[in-house]
Amino acid sequence: MSTASAAGAPAADGELLPITVKADSYVNKVQMMTNQQAIELTRKYLMPTYAQLPVAFVRGEGAWLWDADGKQYLDFVGGIAVIGVGHCHRRVAEAICRQARTLMHTSNLYHIPPAAQLARRLCELSFADRAFFANSGAEANEAAIKLARKWALCNNKPGRDVVTAYQSFHGRTLATVTATGQEKYHKNFAPLPPGFKYAPFNDIQALAQVIDDNTCAVMLEPIQAEGGINVPDDDYLPQVRQLCDERGVLLILDEVQTGLGRCGKWFAYQHWGITPDIMTLAKSLGGGFPIGACLATEQVANCFQPGDHASTFGGNHLACAAALATLEVLQDEGLVDNAARMGALIKALFAERMEDGLAIKQIRGHGLLLAVQFADDVPAKQVEAACLQEGLVVNAMGDDRLRLAPPLVIGEEECCRAVDIICQAVIAVTG
Repeated sequence: MSTASAAGAPAADGELLPITVKADSYVNKVQMMTNQQAIELTRKYLMPTYAQLPVAFVRGEGAWLWDADGKQYLDFVGGIAVIGVGHCHRRVAEAICRQARTLMHTSNLYHIPPAAQLARRLCELSFADRAFFANSGAEANEAAIKLARKWALCNNKPGRDVVTAYQSFHGRTLATVTATGQEKYHKNFAPLPPGFKYAPFNDIQALAQVIDDNTCAVMLEPIQAEGGINVPDDDYLPQVRQLCDERGVLLILDEVQTGLGRCGKWFAYQHWGITPDIMTLAKSLGGGFPIGACLATEQVANCFQPGDHASTFGGNHLACAAALATLEVLQDEGLVDNAARMGALIKALFAERMEDGLAIKQIRGHGLLLAVQFADDVPAKQVEAACLQEGLVVNAMGDDRLRLAPPLVIGEEECCRAVDIICQAVIAVTG
């Protein structure tokens, strides 16, 4: 069998040594694929769970992507708000490489130093006293739901129901998809687990009517992300906090998409001057590496005891090393503040175009989690496709809006370029 050498094996001193790779290995085949070949293999071998655009990205740096045919794109999706510190940030990549050549996984049967350090750092940054680590946002939300119910048991409360909001999104597992207040995600998967109720988002009176003696927690996104980047009124979340206190139920905030600088503060709840009892994180926590977290106050977290909850891969050495490096980059490079500045710039740029008559109804959101909502005759999917053709990656949400969630490392020139391409796409689509 013929072989080929490639850089990639780490030496003890951190240098990369040549490794031997079979010339006909799948590793080499991936490197040689075109967009069309990737599309054909995907259609043949992967389950058809995604409506994918006709492009295969193979390389990233900062706010930029390159596809398998060599075309360059400005990324304003960021892996759906995952790539906070930019694609392949050097410090995150080095942390992953260093940990990968040291120790990737043991088990939570033993103490894991990177997990302990990560938990401490997240607690220092937030309201929380303790953390549990998982592999995704859905898993983090599963932990939050279980913790809330165990808390109710520990405090002799009769209720076990969790109230969420219509148009919310909390994950794809059976429990979290049921917690998601959107019927389109429920259909085809009955029977769904009991114990969830729903109220309209941003309506404190409706929420008050749904909470009863059977309720143990209210679970909300501070800004509804998948539901359309829905921002509540200024007084809504403070009223929710007060209502939960009055009724003796927990407040869970799902910050899987809104947290870690995405909305111009470390956590979106800080925009409203409140704190939750439980908070979930994922997406950008690992800088592109999968990890989720469930954070809670001491009083709530201590209701979990050994055997109550676990995750084989949750909080492993490699994921926690990536997350620690990501948090350092967010702080050292001022990316939380940059998200606030660049988000304000994007809003201002679109406001100018709207004054000139561009067919956009509204630009909303906080920081770099934004929605561009079009006039009724502008199909978002066509705008998305036109932007992709011009080298800009955006995400159509439903029929009438785009989601913008670029890496937090973007600068003014890249924001101006993105807005120009979107506006030109709108003009082209509307004729």
